[in-house]
Order: sequence, then structure tokens, then C-alpha cells
Amino acid sequence: MTEIIQPAGPGPAIGNSGFAFVPGNRMRPLFAAVGPLGDWVAFSESWNDLETDTFMADGGRYRRRRFGVWRVEKGGRIERQPHQPHYQGRDYNALNGGIDRWFAPVTDAIGGCDSLTTVLKFCEQCFGGLAPDVPAWHTEVHQFRIEATPGSAGQPTPEGMHRDGVDYVLVLMIGRTNIVSGTTTIADLNKRSLGSFTLAAPFDAALVDDRRVYHGVTPVEPLDPSEPAYRDVLVVTFRKSN
Repeated sequence: MTEIIQPAGPGPAIGNSGFAFVPGNRMRPLFAAVGPLGDWVAFSESWNDLETDTFMADGGRYRRRRFGVWRVEKGGRIERQPHQPHYQGRDYNALNGGIDRWFAPVTDAIGGCDSLTTVLKFCEQCFGGLAPDVPAWHTEVHQFRIEATPGSAGQPTPEGMHRDGVDYVLVLMIGRTNIVSGTTTIADLNKRSLGSFTLAAPFDAALVDDRRVYHGVTPVEPLDPSEPAYRDVLVVTFRKSN
């Protein structure tokens, strides 16, 4: 497991190891140094308004999501792009790849909120610091809720250990409710384990160089079978823009 010691930030760890785990009590101040988080409560509550992912080739209905695309330029200029499908080749997602997947869009209110803008600016500074010659990034934002029910585990990464086909990825914990497990594992390009950790508290974060490592998350199950159980995360991917 790789942790970040302030004030260095995650960049050196990503550069050295291909990934970094940042506990929430260290991640939140890194965000706050970039921009405001005053609407974080409303931002996190928007995970209650996601729509069912109907593109699951395993037939599962355990994943809810919203999706949006931004252009993020060096220096921090951010512009939302017209709504478009999410596409991954089957080389990267053997389960659900190979088709255009049209997901419900991130709402206008959330797409323009301070908290998301701060997250995107932080990512530009962090990932841009690792690739200073890149002038702009194709940036995809995914709001995920993985639901678990008695006898039916929720699958955060149903495709297994994988890469996303981008340059860099941020996985940010929004909240966990009544679940167990959900351990993140990182592996090198030969699938040899490099470390594991659990995003357990709000703002816990994993940052990965998608060109250098695989990542996956174990299934989640209800702690109390009589109560709702789910895992909410924000995933942001950065790919060099054409």
C-alpha cells in the first residue's frame, strides 16, 4: 500500500509506483488547497439520484450511474462537452466493452458545482504535473453506486482486474453504507500484485497511472441484510486530448 505524506501530494508516488492511496483526512486538504468544497453535502447527496445501468452484460442491476465529459486544459480551464456515449474496447472491458453505452448525464447542477470543479482542477494539477507537455485532456466523470442485497453481492468492477484505456484515473470515495469488503487491488502489467487497500471513508482516494497498472475491487455485501447497502464513488479519467 502506498500512502501520501503531505505536502508532497500524490504525484511522486504515482510517478514512482504507478499508483497512490491517499486517506481522506489527507485528500480533503489537498482538494481545499485548489478550490472550494462548500457544496460537498449536496454533491454527495446527488448519488441518491442516479439511474440504473442497463448495459450490464452479466444481467446485473446492481449498478447505478451518471456520466459526463469535460475538456480540461493546462492551467485549469474547464469546459463541459456535449453529452456523448461512453466507449471502451473489448481489450479493456471484455464484459461490457465494444459498444457505445449511453448513460444518464451528470445533472447540470452537479456538473457546474464547486466541488466537482475543484476535483477536476486538482486532477489537472496532479496528472498535468506528471505530463507537463499535454495541453488538454479528454476527461470523463462517472458517478457510481454499487448496491448489494442479501445473496447478491454488488460488483464494483465486474470486468475483474482491468485498465480503463486512458492515461490517469482518480477513484474517490463518496460514502459507504452498510457494506463489507470492497478492497482495491493494484497489479503491474504482468498481473503481479503491487498493493491493496480499502476506500472506507469519504475522500479516501486511489490515483493510478492506467498505462502502468491494473486495478480491481472485490465485491461488496450487506453488513445488515435487512438494511439498504451500497458503495458510492466518483471516478474521473484523464486521457490526452486529440
